[in-house]
Amino acid sequence: MESHNRILLVEDEKIFNEVVKSQLTKNGFNVDSVLNAEEGEQLFKKHKYDLVLLDIYLPGENGFQLCKKFRDINPAVPILMFSSQGDVNHKLDAFSLGADDYIVKPFHINELIARMKVFIKRSLSAVQENEVEQLEVEDLSIDLKHKIVKRAGTEIALTAKEFGLLVLLAKNNGAVVSKQEILEKVWDLSFDTGTNSIEVYINFLRNKLDKPFEHKLIHTKPGFGYFLKKKEA
Repeated sequence: MESHNRILLVEDEKIFNEVVKSQLTKNGFNVDSVLNAEEGEQLFKKHKYDLVLLDIYLPGENGFQLCKKFRDINPAVPILMFSSQGDVNHKLDAFSLGADDYIVKPFHINELIARMKVFIKRSLSAVQENEVEQLEVEDLSIDLKHKIVKRAGTEIALTAKEFGLLVLLAKNNGAVVSKQEILEKVWDLSFDTGTNSIEVYINFLRNKLDKPFEHKLIHTKPGFGYFLKKKEA
């Protein structure tokens, strides 16, 4: 199968690293794999990746620290973290540092590939979407082409999922967006998983976009969903 979509895999367990790389390569991905954070950071600075697979427990600098560095370098690249730890605190730590997804080891390679394809498909769709290059809501500007978000002229770093959620809200021009629509268009799910992932990401956006400013853009309509609200005239 012809390779496409460049992936960075940072995983210190040599055998696990080799197995994942082999399976991804067989499924058409072009994978650069390393065993430690230092090499991962060097490659990330050198190449443009479509997605990053990042283990939490690495020798020396851990995956959490490396995830933050990756986010500072590229706010838009999808980052999928994995670990043998499945407790909610580990997941929330990963999300707060910029991870877009979290998968618990051991996992089936088909599940990993399915999750990867969701993020890559969404990224490609965003690139191909050329009818509108910029969205504006009050002092908030969203550059769809370059994935740059600014409020009052200050650039704000968002993860790929945060960016997708914000774009969906902005495109609805003040209309309420239901949780179901968010699940379908941002999470690519047709059903409610029963988790509070949407609330978590709304809170991330509020902390980044609203907390430093007097006027709050992101609002909740209890029982219905979320919307962006302009200042009243």
